[in-house]
Amino acid sequence: MAERDGRNPEGAAPVPAGQQAPELSQEEKLQLRKEKKQQKKKKKSEKGPSAEPAEQGAPPEPGQPRAAAQPTAPPASADGPGDGEKPAGGKSKAELRAERRAKQEAERAQKQARKAELSQAATTAKPRQSPTEPQSMVKRLPEHVQVDDPAAQRKLAKKLERQQVPLRQDYGTKVNLFSHLHQYSRKKPLTQQMSIPSTVIHPAVVRLGLQYSQGIINGSNARCIALLEVFKQLIRDYSTPPNEELSRDLVAKLKPHISFLNQCRPLSASMGNAIKFLKKEISCLPDTLREDEAKEKLQDTIDKYLREKIVLAAEAISRSAFEKINDHDVILVYGCSSLVNRTLCDAHAKKGRAFRVIVVDSRPRLEGRETLRRLVRKGIHCTYVMINAISYVLPEVSKVLLGAHALLANGSVMSRVGTSQIALVSKAYNVPVLVCCETYKFCERVQTDSFVSNELDDPDDLIVLRKGQAQLGGWAENKSLRLLNLVYDVTPPDLVDLVITDLGMIPCTSVPVVLRVKNVDQ
Repeated sequence: MAERDGRNPEGAAPVPAGQQAPELSQEEKLQLRKEKKQQKKKKKSEKGPSAEPAEQGAPPEPGQPRAAAQPTAPPASADGPGDGEKPAGGKSKAELRAERRAKQEAERAQKQARKAELSQAATTAKPRQSPTEPQSMVKRLPEHVQVDDPAAQRKLAKKLERQQVPLRQDYGTKVNLFSHLHQYSRKKPLTQQMSIPSTVIHPAVVRLGLQYSQGIINGSNARCIALLEVFKQLIRDYSTPPNEELSRDLVAKLKPHISFLNQCRPLSASMGNAIKFLKKEISCLPDTLREDEAKEKLQDTIDKYLREKIVLAAEAISRSAFEKINDHDVILVYGCSSLVNRTLCDAHAKKGRAFRVIVVDSRPRLEGRETLRRLVRKGIHCTYVMINAISYVLPEVSKVLLGAHALLANGSVMSRVGTSQIALVSKAYNVPVLVCCETYKFCERVQTDSFVSNELDDPDDLIVLRKGQAQLGGWAENKSLRLLNLVYDVTPPDLVDLVITDLGMIPCTSVPVVLRVKNVDQ
């Protein structure tokens, strides 16, 4: 009997030890089987297929694998009470199905493990660099801020060699924090330091490069105007070679000239935007135009760019800034900004505003003296102080009017070194800071400091002669002494109250909107 063997008839519930199970009729056995199947289905839906083998029947015999296939038991019959009994060591259909399923799961897991091992071996053989790794980030840096990287310098030398442009050598020892930037000297003319091929570089470009390197042409607007005028002359003297297209060959001819100018002095943000505009206009020229028509169209396009982006933009900014200038104002300006000078002269001469200007200057360039000459010539009452005296004059200042070298995408203002210091002290004295800047100087670059991307001027400019003696003379021979002559600094947007542009008055946070609109228009 099943009760004596210790097994349950037809899948009935187990009998506790020490008790004798009562005899069940055939209908009760069928009912118990149905209930147990329903319980198994419920457990399957709750715990999933991986838990089924642990819930089925008795554990496997020692030495026998869990998922081993067993011969199928004959189907249970309802004819007699002894037909549904399981043979000794036999398993039900549900247990066998669960074992087959467990075996399939194990085989699937083994296949996935093999695939993972193969993919890992391939990754080890050929590693991939994620975009966040420093090496990939270095590749995206511009060439002029990788001076301390030998690989980048070798790449730049090969590029210049292909373009037949000489490589200019750095001068003197640099401060370690700025060792990634170029530092040039103006002691020797550029023509003595570099052998310039006349067959590749146009003479007008050579002359312009010398003026840049010697500091004869300064200021973002002046440098950009001179660049576009030279490009007009370059286009006039250009002739398309046989079997070539003007739209492609002219862009290739411009590249060595741009590289040469960049060797003379790093390009400003305004020059970079103008070069992008010119290249785009050249590439969009239709093939049906004759050469003289295409050249004339390009020259007209350059004239239109100069008129709209610089001349008319300055007029619009002057009109907008006039609304912020009142009678008896005391306005503080710094350095020499052609746009700020024009705004003040227009407000005094054309609009009749009566105000006073405090011109702040700094060494070594002393550009504020040129601003002082221009304003005094127009009859404006001026005061001239050095930058270390701004805390003494700010209590009487009503507003600060500054120029800009570029406006960056994060709203920071890049301008002559010392601008951020003036903006910081003005914020402490609650004096509003207004920045005048044309939209063609807006740049998609992002900077939060003045260290990563900047320009180093000639360190010898810091040497001052007093009574015929130079205290810093022979500094290059002193290994423990290094001179730093920075050109620009970056002013955070929270120190600037308003930016006056040719599109109107905007906060610094609106710079990305202007850049997006410009990209859509182009």
